[in-house]
Amino acid sequence: MNGILVNDRVKAGKQAINELYNFGYYGRPKGDTLELTLIEAAYLHYKKKLDIQIEDRSLSFEEFFTEASKRQHYFDLKYIVYKDLRERGYYVQPSVTDFRVYPRGGHPGKTPAKFFVHVISERIPLSLRELRTSLEAAHNVHKTMVLAIVDEESDITFYEIRKVDPKGEVKSIQEAVEGIHGRSTFLEDRVVVWDSDVSSSLHAEGFYGHPLDADRLQLSLVESGYLLKMDVLEVADMSGKSSIRFDEFAAKASVIESEFMLKYRVYENLRDRGFVPKTGFKFGSHFRVYHNFKSVDKLPHSEYLVHSISQDYVFVLPVMSRAVRLANSVRKRMIYAVHDNVQCAYIDIGRIKM
Repeated sequence: MNGILVNDRVKAGKQAINELYNFGYYGRPKGDTLELTLIEAAYLHYKKKLDIQIEDRSLSFEEFFTEASKRQHYFDLKYIVYKDLRERGYYVQPSVTDFRVYPRGGHPGKTPAKFFVHVISERIPLSLRELRTSLEAAHNVHKTMVLAIVDEESDITFYEIRKVDPKGEVKSIQEAVEGIHGRSTFLEDRVVVWDSDVSSSLHAEGFYGHPLDADRLQLSLVESGYLLKMDVLEVADMSGKSSIRFDEFAAKASVIESEFMLKYRVYENLRDRGFVPKTGFKFGSHFRVYHNFKSVDKLPHSEYLVHSISQDYVFVLPVMSRAVRLANSVRKRMIYAVHDNVQCAYIDIGRIKM
């Protein structure tokens, strides 16, 4: 069966519609012509189901693959993923995010597509904006977004990308420590609560801070800022000035930790959603997050690792891969949190078997 290379498509005749589209759902019929993408055509050439011609000359697989690579950006990467998915038994068609993939047992005209797949090399940085564009395209038509990352040896790792709206079950600060108001001091890079009763209540009822001793509590910068803003604590500096305002506190904290406000906005949102966020330093993220909390002595398993990122964040894919792998190894979900000064959006990234 013959096809003719025209710009970024290969066009075949009516026989191709009967044999390639009706039985394999390759290409798209347009009248009596079947239009194939370069990737579909390369796969059919490889399977010896299609001879591709240009100017009345048949192209070898090598010639066509090289020519297609000139005409389509990252053609080789996309071909690798397309071939892999086809040989796993999926029907695959082009989409706005590279590929639309149907569930096993389904096909165009019978079932809706299940996945939108976006292909990228491990070497190419991925901007959050690009990721969110693909995610929105999939979300708007109720598909699962899958990121297919091709490494330097052409192995593929698939990641499911989801928008999530997490909800916790922990009491609000007002419910947990009703009527509590205490003194504290901003030291070099943390805050200490001096009052024994306040220290005990904050730690026992809301899992704030870490005990300095039996009577006093150490708080992280984000915890201190939150309790200051919620009017649970007064914060003095080491000079003895009391009642530092939140904006003053945030300015001092931002000198100590440049990402303070990036982390703080997410911390506040997680607390307001009913979660307990604690440092995720040991896991290489900003927070480990508890969905529920009853007692410091009987801590549940933290369900999420949450990392705060800016709207102009760029994912370095090997770094992202390590983060997801680590989260999976400790039975947690890896979530990236993006705050735009109005609301917080959460993106869950996890490996998926195709």
